Amino acid sequence: MSDSEHVHEQVDESVDERNMWARRRCEGIPTNENLLVVACMDERIPVEEALGIELGDAQIYRNAGGKVTDDVIRSAALTVNFFDTEEIIVINHTDCGMMSAPDEAIRDGLEAEAGDLDEVDLDPSLPELNIGDADVMEWVKMTDDIDEACAAQVEYLRQSELIPDSVTITGYVYEVESGELRRPGERVAEEISERQH
Repeated sequence: MSDSEHVHEQVDESVDERNMWARRRCEGIPTNENLLVVACMDERIPVEEALGIELGDAQIYRNAGGKVTDDVIRSAALTVNFFDTEEIIVINHTDCGMMSAPDEAIRDGLEAEAGDLDEVDLDPSLPELNIGDADVMEWVKMTDDIDEACAAQVEYLRQSELIPDSVTITGYVYEVESGELRRPGERVAEEISERQH
């Protein structure tokens, strides 16, 4: 603080900054990077650190597996059309829990808790919502190959009629074993560890 600045001026500046931060949606202020990140809810993924961003740079949507569900589409559609978001990044990861159990084990566990899965409301705000003739495992969205799953999530977003073509959509796989991101399908460790013929 300079000699000519009073303490109240410093406090007022701090209060104004906090108020602007808290009211950024009301004031129409987008995220600092105009970015939405869709990531797995796994606690081992430090999203901001992995992307080299900070709090306030992105809206972050996390769910089991980092899957593009109807609610991800809903959230993405709102942010790209009304909050100036210009980019979406999907982050899936190695050693994902969505790859850890066979479908039957998941089904058995859910049925043990809820009974007949055909009678379960999938969306509490829309109790009549159902998945038609689809199997409940399609709703759960287990994953066999994380690279294929990541590429598919990106494609689901690109295919949505609610997301403008001008939005940049990219996907990465976070390697929990290395703490680094890579593009889907680019398993460099495997490539450089194999003998070339």
